[in-house]
Amino acid sequence: MQPRFGPAFQDELAALLEWRRDVRHFRRDPLDEDAVAELLATAQLAPSVGNSQPWRFVRVRSAELREELALHADAEVARAGLSLSEDRRAAYSALKLHGMREAGEVIAVFCDEATVSGSGLGAATMPESRRYSVVLAIHTLWLAARAKGLGLGWVSVVVPEYVESVLGVAPDWRFVALLCLGHPLELDDTPELERRGWQSRLDWRTNVSER
Repeated sequence: MQPRFGPAFQDELAALLEWRRDVRHFRRDPLDEDAVAELLATAQLAPSVGNSQPWRFVRVRSAELREELALHADAEVARAGLSLSEDRRAAYSALKLHGMREAGEVIAVFCDEATVSGSGLGAATMPESRRYSVVLAIHTLWLAARAKGLGLGWVSVVVPEYVESVLGVAPDWRFVALLCLGHPLELDDTPELERRGWQSRLDWRTNVSER
């Protein structure tokens, strides 16, 4: 029998979506191994094209590899700042764009472009739909982590090929995301990018059109 998701659950789901945060500030507390395993198992429930489940999670357990990735991100953050206009540069410099040195867990996420799962269903004309599926798994992990009081931050200021090389993944794995997972230092009712005047959330109507 299918479960019924009543009004109370619907309200909680709306609150969960509203309170999802891209977290960059973490406490250094370690994460419970069972909690991490449960989150990754939950991510496996995400929808995927042809049920291909092409996501590949690599837990970066080596302190040396984590620091190498953190240094790389630092360099790319500085490089990106140079391309900004003068008025944006000050706001940019105030942002913390990754928490790899503090987060309890760093996870690199890849798409297996050569997966045999799903037998190519739904990807013949749009093979990139496999990567979209990986993003859905990340979002599922993100919400599940928030529901447990944990924070997740997506680090995008890295060069994909560099991460693939450093972690020595299979040739057909393509980098999608570098995630920081851990106990948030604090949670605010306003996302950090809004608080710091970088970008507010748009009204949904601005992103909807009709034909």
